[in-house]
Amino acid sequence: MKSSGTQEAVTLDVQGMTCASCQAHVEHALRETPGVTSASVNLMTHSARVVYKPDIARLGSLFEAVREAGYDASLPGTEHSEQGTGSEAGLKLRALAAIAGGIVVMVVSMPLAMNGHPGLIDRTMMRLVPWLYSIPAPALKYVMLAITLAGMAWVGGAIYQRAWQAAIHRSTNMNTLVALGTGAAFAYSVATTIFPSFFLTRGLRADVYYDSVLLILGFLLIGNWLDTRAKRRTLDALRGFAQLQPQTALVRRDGAEIEIPVADLKPGEVVVVRPGERIPVDGVVLSGASSVDESLITGESVPVPRSVGDRLIGGSLNYDGALEYRATSIGTDSVLGQMLRLMDEAQSSKAPMQQLGDRVSAVFVPSVLVLAALTFLIWSIAGHAGGPGRAFAIAVAVLVIACPCAMGLAVPAALTVTIGRAAQLGILFKGGESVERLARVDTVVLDKTGTLTEGRPKITAVRPDNMDEATLVSIAASLELRSEHPLARAVLEYAESRGITVEGAADVRAIPGKGLTGTVRRSTVAAGNEALMLELGISLPEAATVRAGETPLYIAIDGHYAGLLTARDGLRPGAVEAVGLLKDAGIQVAMLTGDNRAAASEIARAVALNQIFAELLPEEKLAKIRELQNAGRKVAMVGDGINDAAALAQADAGLAFGTGTDLAREAGDAILLRGEPLQVVTALALARRTLRVMRQNLGWALGYNVVGIPIAAGALYPVTGILLSPAVAAAAMALSSVSVLANSLRLKRFAPR
Repeated sequence: MKSSGTQEAVTLDVQGMTCASCQAHVEHALRETPGVTSASVNLMTHSARVVYKPDIARLGSLFEAVREAGYDASLPGTEHSEQGTGSEAGLKLRALAAIAGGIVVMVVSMPLAMNGHPGLIDRTMMRLVPWLYSIPAPALKYVMLAITLAGMAWVGGAIYQRAWQAAIHRSTNMNTLVALGTGAAFAYSVATTIFPSFFLTRGLRADVYYDSVLLILGFLLIGNWLDTRAKRRTLDALRGFAQLQPQTALVRRDGAEIEIPVADLKPGEVVVVRPGERIPVDGVVLSGASSVDESLITGESVPVPRSVGDRLIGGSLNYDGALEYRATSIGTDSVLGQMLRLMDEAQSSKAPMQQLGDRVSAVFVPSVLVLAALTFLIWSIAGHAGGPGRAFAIAVAVLVIACPCAMGLAVPAALTVTIGRAAQLGILFKGGESVERLARVDTVVLDKTGTLTEGRPKITAVRPDNMDEATLVSIAASLELRSEHPLARAVLEYAESRGITVEGAADVRAIPGKGLTGTVRRSTVAAGNEALMLELGISLPEAATVRAGETPLYIAIDGHYAGLLTARDGLRPGAVEAVGLLKDAGIQVAMLTGDNRAAASEIARAVALNQIFAELLPEEKLAKIRELQNAGRKVAMVGDGINDAAALAQADAGLAFGTGTDLAREAGDAILLRGEPLQVVTALALARRTLRVMRQNLGWALGYNVVGIPIAAGALYPVTGILLSPAVAAAAMALSSVSVLANSLRLKRFAPR
């Protein structure tokens, strides 16, 4: 649970949901609870994410709202929660038992269906089990009744209970359709078993449908079992991340090493990690050297070297060296904690495309009940052979073939697989809407520094004016000491490499997109680009020019030009290939940077970019994104710095490099943890593939019902003479949701180019 101002957000486990109608009922019940500002229910994970005002609503009122809707709720991790999710093995056992019982009942019913005209199967069975054909018909029916009743009680008990709970709360769901279909078939069969003369004297056939009842339940549970199995596989990647963090940590206290629970670890403590162990929490190396596998967190398959001063990410695997490090971020503040939070929020979110499925699901079950009733009336009035008995069987087939489950799973199944697969590739999507927006972009705008380039510029020259080089560097470094800009780091590294003293600065003020001002050695100092110098009214001499590809840092002291430092940044690996792949995918690519046009042009030439927007302030970057959007473009912005935050937020999809600032990461729709240009291509390709799978799933779910229900109602009978038995209809119903899940699982095999 987390707090945000006067609101709190909580995730609940919801038991008893089986279809999209269930999801809609729970969601509606939670949203109608006083104090709840938003609620999103996920059928895939059987969870509900609720944002509420704690001064109005309480957790107890949320639980009560779910129970009033006919379901149950608990906090994640509780015993009730874990038991409520159901057992794969239990579902499989009950499904196989129901199908086996249905087959036995079908065999027992064969003498009843013979009507004195044995076919090939009957003649074969008469040779194999002749005693079966000598049992009186009434006795056979009572045997079938007993088997079916026992099967319904054990196998279908939960289904009937949930249907009854829904009825009590004046709602309907998938269980309603199954309970009505099997209940009606059983009731009709019991009536013909106990009172056969009532039907025969009225010229009606005293047919029984006991086998259909058990087979319907069996196929439904087979579908539920396969659903549960597929959902588990779908969620495996997400659960894998939750299990990365060790439960204990070895810490150094009072000169001794002791093992403590990770929950008791405090920031600043010294943690010891041996070769082959997982790193408990984030930190900075104090001693030792090793190689660390961060692949499950960043998607980078090659182990990275770590030594004194390097950062460590909790959950990564230490390979070949012992390390001592100082813990920095614990729990939800750690990289792994933030990843888990983002993935939890993402899988609880909804993509816009899901709204179609939600709208259909809201009216689906009542519509099917009406269609089944109309089907029965039409077939009864039509007077075909079989009369009301056949009409009844066809109406039952309509009830059980309808499947709102597939519509409820169509979008969240694809989205959940994508979130897990993306995380394995070092990409964190912030939700379904983010995935869908990225999939629709046709223009990608890339920042230069830290995005196309490494963001680690090196000072190439120092050109002082009326002072020595060391003094100029010292003053510049003293001011830049407070800055996080890559150019500031370059100045500080240059000063350190030459042993130049760096002092503190006072009254430091950052001017976004331009530079810094402050007080160093009692002098007013400014360091920045040409725009800053112009703003301060400081004229630049003709000699203050730089070569193509170099970035200048102008220094002014007490209102007078004092010199400049030039820096050059290298291309990130994969930048050229990434731009080429984006173009091949039909994407328009442009560069957006605050750097000077000469430096931007050289990088653009290196990566084969023709469209450049240079020397832009943060507000101008924002305006440029809006200009592209007003021209009808769907724009994705890729950046890593504080200057990019507004543009990232404005863009249709913002991709923030994980190596960038916290503000940029919060503004983006997705975080690229490795900070590599090729991850932009991967994220876009995965989002497009996901959108395609979502469409396929929705198309299948809607198409299945549009085609399946009329066929079950007998639409093909006048032409082909084909009618679906209730058992076959149940098998088709189970297949629909399993097909949606299987199609979604293909996303687990997505591989970057």
